[in-house]
Amino acid sequence: MVQRNPRGRRLAARGLWSGAEVVVTLGVVLLLLVVHQLWWTNRQARADARHKVRSLEQEWGRAGSEDAGVPSAPPGEGADTDADTDTDAVGEGGGAPAGGARAAAAAAPRWDQAYAVIRIPRLGLTAPVAQGISKSGVLDKGYVGHYPRTAQPGGAGNFAVAGHRNTHGEPFRYINRLRSGDRITVETRERVYTYVVDKTLAQTAARDSGVIAAVPRSNLKPAFGYSEPGSYVTLTTCTPEFTSRYRLVVWGKLAGVQER
Repeated sequence: MVQRNPRGRRLAARGLWSGAEVVVTLGVVLLLLVVHQLWWTNRQARADARHKVRSLEQEWGRAGSEDAGVPSAPPGEGADTDADTDTDAVGEGGGAPAGGARAAAAAAPRWDQAYAVIRIPRLGLTAPVAQGISKSGVLDKGYVGHYPRTAQPGGAGNFAVAGHRNTHGEPFRYINRLRSGDRITVETRERVYTYVVDKTLAQTAARDSGVIAAVPRSNLKPAFGYSEPGSYVTLTTCTPEFTSRYRLVVWGKLAGVQER
């Protein structure tokens, strides 16, 4: 006759119950982390970005824009060298410094200072531009970051910027939707610079610093880019979405400068 061990069964059941509690607790913690990363950071960063845009416009003596901020849904579906360089940025090690700036180019601001506003009508995007591409000081605030060794807005060379594609406001989430001829405006205290989208590099390595050079051209895919000096804008972000393995690049050319 088999002897039963009630105490052993109770201990086993208690162990299973405790294990199940641990699994559920870990699941809840992971869910909260996902909610924080994908929802809360976006909400907070977008609010910060809207506030900064309005602050800049008030400082410049202009009324706040009605649509200032980063869209929370796709259009048509609803409304580096720093120690903590963002993963949406491109390595700057081989990038050439910008050429001599035009007289109309914006002056270089201090580090982490928001000093311009970028607008991309096709994407419904309005976001502040700050000097540098650090995560804590610039990108995680929902700002667009200016690569320090590239031209300022309107300058001869390459005005190159980076932005998050996912989380923390994700201002560059939909730049893959930009097409040739789309407008990008960059507003400063003195002027509005209008660029026109010209080319896109759908995927390149994070180390491809040629894409932000004064005359932008991919070091890894030389068929993509330019061969003549000019006044360019470069947008960079991560690709595919929710990864940081590669970079997506959009280029444009300066089409006009409007004095304030």
